[in-house]
This record gives sequence, structure tokens and C-alpha cells, in this order.
Amino acid sequence: MRYIPNTSADRREMLASIGVSSIEELFADIPDLVKSRFQPLNLPARSEMEVASIVSEMADCSKSTDAVCLLGGGIYDHYVPSIVGHLLSRSEFFTAYTPYQPEISQGTLTAMFEFQTFVCELTGMEIANASMYDGATALAEAVLMAERIRKKGAVAVPRSLFSHVRRVLDTYCWATEIEIHEIGYLPDGTVDLKSLPQELSALVIQTPNALGVIEPLAGVKDTIGDALLIVSCHPLSLGLLQPPGVFDADIVVAEGQPLGLAMGYGGPLLGLFATRKEYLRQMPGRVAGRTVDVEGKTGYAMAAQTREQHIRRQRATSNICTNAALCALASTIYLASAGSAGLRQVAELNLEKAHYLADGITAIDGYELTFSGAFFNEFVVNVPGDAMAIHDRLVQAGFAVEAPDTLRSLGLENALRFAVTEKRTKDELDRLIEVLGESR
Repeated sequence: MRYIPNTSADRREMLASIGVSSIEELFADIPDLVKSRFQPLNLPARSEMEVASIVSEMADCSKSTDAVCLLGGGIYDHYVPSIVGHLLSRSEFFTAYTPYQPEISQGTLTAMFEFQTFVCELTGMEIANASMYDGATALAEAVLMAERIRKKGAVAVPRSLFSHVRRVLDTYCWATEIEIHEIGYLPDGTVDLKSLPQELSALVIQTPNALGVIEPLAGVKDTIGDALLIVSCHPLSLGLLQPPGVFDADIVVAEGQPLGLAMGYGGPLLGLFATRKEYLRQMPGRVAGRTVDVEGKTGYAMAAQTREQHIRRQRATSNICTNAALCALASTIYLASAGSAGLRQVAELNLEKAHYLADGITAIDGYELTFSGAFFNEFVVNVPGDAMAIHDRLVQAGFAVEAPDTLRSLGLENALRFAVTEKRTKDELDRLIEVLGESR
């Protein structure tokens, strides 16, 4: 069945069996401050048949499009090799659940171990967990972890963080009473570290940031005292850039979607999470380990599990796990099939094509790069005239471009952000440049 059709009598019987008289009493332990943030959906009661009909009508209103995608902001239109979907759809992976019994879960545990290995190699860190839900929750969990370690009650976060990531972080910090100090950015688009508070559990750096600018990490660790350095990065950029571990990062997180996952209307996504070995017991999620059995044969097992239903109970760090590992497997297959040379080639294509488009756009009178800092595959352009009107012309011409109002939280009022991946062709980029030139 699509849902469990409990009757009112069923619900009364269940409530009575646990000794409460109402749903409200069942949730009485939730603080009023939390419940006050809940907003009622105000959906009218409908039968399943009516709901199916309404949803079908809504689906019919959707328009198919072959728009050239230049959307970015954390999720990108990268090519997914066919081998990813082929292996991912095998029943032993597609239907696998969390590996409670290692003796019958060797395939799943092996894949998790390989995923962790790739993440460590990519980020330059010592240990990694076996998948988080997405890059936003991975960063929020990193902040909570830093607070558990340093206990300062505050974290510094750049304004140039992706807005959706910031919203998730705000929610986590509100619930755990961690104070967020927002720090601005310099004219070149890099973070301004001149006025950091003294008592911090962590400093968060995103690179490339929401402005598209690559943050220089050299020397940052030396400026923040005892605080942990948390770096959120674009994983494909590490095919060209030195990994954060080289710069003494304490925790590295990333959105794994560029590594073999489709855009998918914003999900499912994948969080990458790596840290120093000394922080293993404070790291959320789970860790698969390699060992040998009594006969000396290689075997895999859960080396660390921090879920509350296991031995840690109330000291658990996070319950993020289960089949987020399917997305982790997709990234593992992608990285294994690409190899180091392939990953570098894809990164170079992103870099070169983004700079080709930026050079073409800024050659048009009135268009200029908003920031002078180096960028990878995403950049922001100041535009002449009304940015929304220019955006609409691009959409009408067949280009999927982010609306300019999404940049307002970054302090940008008349600009557009473009993201270019290896999928974009020279003809597509030339046509976009032509459309912008005709609009002058």
C-alpha cells in the first residue's frame, strides 16, 4: 500500500496502549519554542483518487525543455558516465540496506571502504565517513563536531556561503545555540579575515565560494588560533587544486553531486566528510574498516558507528547513514572509472570552458566580472541595464540561467551567475555570448 490507512479508532487504541490521550500529549516533550516554528500546511482532506488526479493535472502543466543548462549555486550539470547507472542498478546494490550483518554485507562494506578511500585521497585528509545526506548537512554536522571539540559556542561563517547551505546551518546552530559570526568578502571576492572574533570553535571557508571565487587557503590556519578550520569545497576542483589537507584543514566537506549524480531537481545528493584521525570519535556517520578473518582472508566490517541505537546512546553524534550509501556508490564508480588523469581532464574542461565564456561576455560593452579573484567553473558578471530582463531574454533563447534575485543575499543587486561544465559546447557558449551582445 502507498500509506497505512489508520482509522481514528486505530489511533485511539495505539495512543491508549502507550498511556497518552492525544497526539498533542504524545509530542508534549517538544519545547514550545520549537513547535512555534511549525507552519500548518492547511491542505484540505482528499481521497487518494482525488490527490492522484490533482497531481496528474499538475504534471501535465510541466513543459519539457532542451534548454542549455548554466545553472550552478552548488548543483551542476555534469556528465554521468553510463557505467554509473549500469552498476548502480544491480539488485545487490540497489536494494541493499545498512550493513548490520557484515558477514552477508561484504559487497556493501567494500564499496563503502573504497568510497572513504577516494574521499581521503581527494581531500588530503586522514579519515572519511561513509556518506552524509548532502553538502549542506555535512557542513552543519562539521560545525556541530567542531563545537563538541572546542566548546566555544561560536563559529565564523563567510557571507559568500551558498544561501541554501547557510539556511541549513542556521537551523542547526539555532537548535544547538551556537552563535554564528558572519564575515564579509574583499573586492576580489575572497573572505575577509581581518576582524575574526577571538573565541571560536571553527572558521568555515567555502572554495570556490558562492561568488565563484577560489579561496586561498595558505596561512589561514595560522590566523585562527585554536579554532578548527572547516573547508567546504567543489570536489571536481580538486582535480586541479591542492587538497585542503595540504593547508592543515581540520574538517573537509563537499557536495558530492558533481561526482556521478544527476541534478535531479535538487536531489538526491551526497555529502562528503573527512577529518583528522584524532577526531574519529567526534565524527558523525559511520566508518567501514578493512580487517582479516581467522583464516587470514581480507574482510570488511563497521569500524565505527555513532548512532544512538548503538552503544553510544545519548552521546551519539549523528544518525545520517543508511542508503545514502547508494549515492556514495555512484561517486565511487565515477571516481574509479575516471581515475586521477580523467578527473584532472574533466576539471580542466570545466575551467577552460568557464573562462572562455567569461572572456566572451566581458568583451561585450557594459559587462564585467564582478570579482577579480581566480575562479573555477562558476563566476558572477555585472550586467548593464535590468538583470532580470537580460535573464528573461536568455531563457527565451533556450538557456537555463539562475535568476538574479538569488544573489541578493550575497549583496549583489544587478548581476548574473553562470556555471559552465564539461558538457557545454563551444557553439552553445558562442550562442549565449551572441544573445547577450544582441541585447545591448
